[in-house]
Amino acid sequence: MQALILAGGEGTRLRPLTSRVPKPVVALVDQPFIGYMFDWLVSHGIDDVIMSCGFLADGVRSVLGDGSAFGIRLRYVEEPHPLGTGGALKYAEALLDERFFMLNGDILTDIDLTCQLEQHERTGARATLALIGVEDPSAYGLVRRRDDGSVTEFLEKPGADEVLDTNLVNAGAYILEREILADLAPAGTNISIERDVFPKLVGRGLYGYEASGYWLDIGTPSRYLQATYDILEAKVRTRVGERLNASGMRLLPAGGVSGRIAAPVVICDGCTIAPSARIGGRVVLGRGVEVGAGATVEDSVVLDGARIGARTAVRRAIIGRDAVIGERCTIDGQVMLGDGVRIGHENHLTAGARVFPGVELPDAAIRF
Repeated sequence: MQALILAGGEGTRLRPLTSRVPKPVVALVDQPFIGYMFDWLVSHGIDDVIMSCGFLADGVRSVLGDGSAFGIRLRYVEEPHPLGTGGALKYAEALLDERFFMLNGDILTDIDLTCQLEQHERTGARATLALIGVEDPSAYGLVRRRDDGSVTEFLEKPGADEVLDTNLVNAGAYILEREILADLAPAGTNISIERDVFPKLVGRGLYGYEASGYWLDIGTPSRYLQATYDILEAKVRTRVGERLNASGMRLLPAGGVSGRIAAPVVICDGCTIAPSARIGGRVVLGRGVEVGAGATVEDSVVLDGARIGARTAVRRAIIGRDAVIGERCTIDGQVMLGDGVRIGHENHLTAGARVFPGVELPDAAIRF
């Protein structure tokens, strides 16, 4: 079985994390984010993957290669300019099988694709959309169905009076028959499959599969951190979650580390942690991270090569690769520091502050 993954976006909501690194290969706990999608697909027998790329496409290729490290065959289609979800589908037409999955490239999920495929075959559908129930559908597109699963209506950002009968929204995982591509605008046209294609298929073989399980769009800093926490706490099925469960919720270097380490935590090789430092819970430290004396890191992601000074507190933050934070700083409240940022001593950043790659702040420059 084959899958087309749409991964052409610039990831603007995740900047500065994505200023230099393409969103699909941003590190998430122990591997590039898209690696979790590959693992999920392989678990359902899908091993032929096409990635539709745009922004920083060469960076995606350099990290993922031919996919063999993930147990898949991986090929690429590079959009000449942003084409929308439907345009990206049409642009990849030459590589697509008669039936295939199409997936948004920014979701972390463990929904059952095998059951979705079984329903697709049973109903004789031309397209089957995975649908997931959410507490507040008002920020999504609501999907209504008949008892047989056939889709009857789409409601974009519905009001409270329109969500009384269902809370199912588009989960970004579709099974499509290749024949529907014949009705799409010519390759190179910017179109949306959600707005321009699916509504026209209502009554013409469009079905919805009600999925269950974990589902999260990781496109914002808060959701990136939530995805990290949920992986560490095994709220979503992942291989690293299985390893954490088997090791007492702490994955540490073979030689161990100093400091007080609370679970759940993932600490990669080459980290140096002062004996008086406190790490965790819900922390990921990338390779070669240094944490100084008396420092605290909680509910945070610190990427490869970053350094945290003595008596500095990092909480609910994302620290980019090779960033340096001085002594007696406070970095708290969904703050994001880009790669190579330099923060001088006694700075206090909070309230979602973002510092972009290469920026340097002198001592005591910011206190809010």
